[in-house]
Amino acid sequence: MFSRNVKTRTMRALRIIPGLALPALLSAPALDAQARDFLLRTPQVTLSLKGGYSVPRLAGGARSLWDEIIAEQTLDRADFAGPHATLEVGVRTSERLDIVVSAGYSASSATSEYRDFQGDDGLPITQTTDFTTMPLLAGIKAYLLPRGRSIGSYAWVPRAFNAYAGVAGGMVWYRFQQRGEFVDYVTYDIYLDNLRSVESAPIVNFFAGTEISVNKRVVLTGEGSYGFARGPLQVYYDGTSDFVGYSKLDLSGLKLSLGLGLRI
Repeated sequence: MFSRNVKTRTMRALRIIPGLALPALLSAPALDAQARDFLLRTPQVTLSLKGGYSVPRLAGGARSLWDEIIAEQTLDRADFAGPHATLEVGVRTSERLDIVVSAGYSASSATSEYRDFQGDDGLPITQTTDFTTMPLLAGIKAYLLPRGRSIGSYAWVPRAFNAYAGVAGGMVWYRFQQRGEFVDYVTYDIYLDNLRSVESAPIVNFFAGTEISVNKRVVLTGEGSYGFARGPLQVYYDGTSDFVGYSKLDLSGLKLSLGLGLRI
């Protein structure tokens, strides 16, 4: 009797085991996918590479170099817009705050000619204008919502979508250069020259954007920023300058960016 009961229970157990195993097998991929969305600890650093389009303001004013070259040469403010790239490091200080440090680079180059003058041979008087900016910034980034949630003591799940805004300050180095043919307005002679100004100025930058988590470590960003800065025109050691009598150069402008970040 005892052996018969044991045998009966054993047969029932063998019939139950496949029924228990099947849901486990079916749920395994879901559990693996869920595990992939976890980090064993909250990330403390985010490395981001951003690129996009830079649109400088080039504001005028009293004796503005921007106003003069646009009026006299076949240049427009749109000619100074161009691509930019930024490398950013964000260090987590709380669930919604990061300290961020970034270095950027933007550049444009345009060929132009004088609007009202031609050479004695009837050919245009041409020059090339290059304009680059390199900001180095440090600031604070604040997120609209918590960036993720903790499960247990260690696991952390990133939020799929979040928005942020921030402010940063620092220095911007710029290079403005015109090379080619120029007109002497006293003698109306045409001469070759290479005019340049390489200087730096303080900058304040305001920015806002969104983040989309691709997975537990990779995040996509879309950002807009606006920096405010005005820089002096370079004066050489002997007191001379290629640009005399002009007001400070407006270095402010808008940047639109897309980026890829890595949580560490």
